[in-house]
Amino acid sequence: MKILIARLNHETNTFSPVPTPLAAFAPAYGDAALRANQGMRTAMAAFIAAGQAMGATLVTPLSAMANPSGAVQAQAYDALTACIVDAAPGCDAILLDLHGAMVAENSADGEGDLLARVRAAAPGVPIGVALDLHGNMTPKIIANADVLVGFKTYPHIDMYETGEHAARLLLAMLAGLARYTVRWHALPLMGHTLRSTTLGGAMLRAVQSAQAAELSGVPAVTVFAGFALADIAAPCLSVVVTAEDSPQGIALAQAAADRIAAQIWSEREEFVYTSEPLVDSLQRAQALAVDATRPVLLLDHSDNCMSGGTCDTMDVLQGALALGLSDIAVGPLCDPQAVATLIEAGVGAQVSLALGNKVALAQLGLTKVPLQVSGTVRAISDGGYTVSGPIYTGQRCSMGRTVWLDIGAAQIVVTEQPHEPWDLGVFQCVGLDPTAHRFVLLKSRMYCRPVFAPLCQALVECDAPGVTSSDFSLFPFARVARPVFPLDPHFELSAA
Repeated sequence: MKILIARLNHETNTFSPVPTPLAAFAPAYGDAALRANQGMRTAMAAFIAAGQAMGATLVTPLSAMANPSGAVQAQAYDALTACIVDAAPGCDAILLDLHGAMVAENSADGEGDLLARVRAAAPGVPIGVALDLHGNMTPKIIANADVLVGFKTYPHIDMYETGEHAARLLLAMLAGLARYTVRWHALPLMGHTLRSTTLGGAMLRAVQSAQAAELSGVPAVTVFAGFALADIAAPCLSVVVTAEDSPQGIALAQAAADRIAAQIWSEREEFVYTSEPLVDSLQRAQALAVDATRPVLLLDHSDNCMSGGTCDTMDVLQGALALGLSDIAVGPLCDPQAVATLIEAGVGAQVSLALGNKVALAQLGLTKVPLQVSGTVRAISDGGYTVSGPIYTGQRCSMGRTVWLDIGAAQIVVTEQPHEPWDLGVFQCVGLDPTAHRFVLLKSRMYCRPVFAPLCQALVECDAPGVTSSDFSLFPFARVARPVFPLDPHFELSAA
């Protein structure tokens, strides 16, 4: 028995100026792809464990993941997808760990086009797919998978469990114990990422309905929040079901999808996030810090690299300093030019330089001016650390060369590479303890929360003009099918 197992993950922000070449994926091939996932918390790791448990021969042509950024370069997309397609002939089953929101220069439907090619290369072979909760579903994705399961958590802490679920269903097909088919219900609803959290609200209720439908007999039900920062036809919410391939099974599953979609549409306002003015957010944080015994967490979600941000905008820090906030731990801020200058100066040196705001946000028509700062170089490191969890537990991360810059009112971790603050390690790698400060400023929406939120007194979300802002009016959507809520706020759907 031969099972093809591969991973190709990218969430594409088509407005992001951050390029996505082949190198951004740090691809591992063959045995190296297997080793890169074995024992990890990825869906591919679960596929590997399931295949090994049944004694199958595993074909692992690729494991590749790039941080969210701009459209995948055509050469990279062609090379990575060819690895998977070329390995498909002769396999008895196919399990793919994908994202669901990939856009390439030569494909507006990265996963759908890939799955169609895999299906053509291995006709009749069952295909199982694990996807991110933020996948943008398309007809091609639905038509070319036999089993499809997405994450049910955001922050994503069930990647491995999602892989287990998809593998269990697909291997049942392989053993002749079941036959499955995928159905869906798409909604003309572009949700905000901050309203896709499963920590509460309408998204949690929708996921709970999906779980209830699974308990009632539907093999798999996923609520996909979509990823709205993509100028494609439908960067929207959808409900996807894996159904038993019989008239009764399909009817049961489709009814569940329709019922959950109607629930979501009735609560559509709750999938929209309205940002308060930045100065109001910062003043609220300032008031919360007065009697706080732990830091107040400031989340700059307008420049979140895990949604395609440049990780170098300075609006929130500038606003905080202008209001007189001090004792701020900031990180990571990506500025390779500044890192080179600071390292050349050396530990202990007094330095004046232009910091951040160096990447033009051309698609939004924004060009920002770097912040002039003076400070002391406190520490230099290679920017490496190991994630303690619960997301990507045990994974070794590198931010590139990293410097701790002390500008008095703020202690800033400056890095060579954009990086999501998964862990305290982003500060500890230079010897900085963020919990010892009054404020902690992170460029993040959600992934930092399991680690940082419990250590802080309060959390304040801060928005500003940037390519991951929650203000849809900043984005020149041209390809999105209209009408769609909330771009067309008075749009009514007669039957969800």
